[in-house]
Amino acid sequence: MIFTSCKSTAVSTSRSNKLAEQIIESASKNLGAPYKYAGTTKSGFDCSGLVFTTFNQFDIKLPRSSADQSKVGIDLGKNISKAQKGDLIFFKTNNRSKINHVGIVVETKDDELEFIHSSTSRGVIISSTKESYYERTFAQLNRILP
Repeated sequence: MIFTSCKSTAVSTSRSNKLAEQIIESASKNLGAPYKYAGTTKSGFDCSGLVFTTFNQFDIKLPRSSADQSKVGIDLGKNISKAQKGDLIFFKTNNRSKINHVGIVVETKDDELEFIHSSTSRGVIISSTKESYYERTFAQLNRILP
């Protein structure tokens, strides 16, 4: 019985990892797309539009805004060591007191995360929590995938 339970968890983790890779691959197809306020297509994305559209392609329904997306799933706080590919990463930018920016974790390292997001200045790019701006404004991580 215990073996079956462990096996089930391993299968679930394997499916989750595969789904995370598919989500990252889908989001990455938009690298270079311009930033567009309220945008949800390759002609332009805002940060939450990229996340919303990408997850929606896999029948995972998320709210439209980054602030609302930060209330979904399991809140991992700021614990980078718990992060996994496919998690959402949130920021409080421009000296805001509430979350206003989101990305998708694409790579985890010991003390660094790389994430895909739509930047207002550069469009859809991959950035790192080691970049001073994102290190300073990092707010939380959320696990969306099972």
